[in-house]
Amino acid sequence: MIIRRATAEDVPAIVAMLADDELGASRESPGDLAPYRRAFEAIDAAGHEVLAVAERDGEVVGTLQLTVLRGLSRRGASRAQIEAVRVASGARGQGLGEELVRWAIDEAKARGCAVVQLTSDKSRVAAHRFYLRLGFTRSHEGFKLPLS
Repeated sequence: MIIRRATAEDVPAIVAMLADDELGASRESPGDLAPYRRAFEAIDAAGHEVLAVAERDGEVVGTLQLTVLRGLSRRGASRAQIEAVRVASGARGQGLGEELVRWAIDEAKARGCAVVQLTSDKSRVAAHRFYLRLGFTRSHEGFKLPLS
């Protein structure tokens, strides 16, 4: 498996993974890729963001987004935010997710980040076990406010 920066050609595969679970099925629209392509262009142009894909045998089997956040807290330290971690349903349980998240942690270190953080929907109990196994701790309570 190789992990690389996503290209515009990867957008359909990424969106398919985002839509392939009970939460994503209700909020994603893989039939209309235009908004995803616009978002990809903005992410790809931003120097502090990386949309990554995991590729095996020429097929995209995983994805995540890594964003470096600058801040004043922690003595002006940067932190990395991991979002939208997904592994294709046919490739789950093979260690690909762990390899992908470990890649993101290494990338965050290389970019000088002091901490890596992520959020996970409360209903994703298996994902919580996965992140705890990788060394993440339940240190905060997250809040969201939908704006639409």
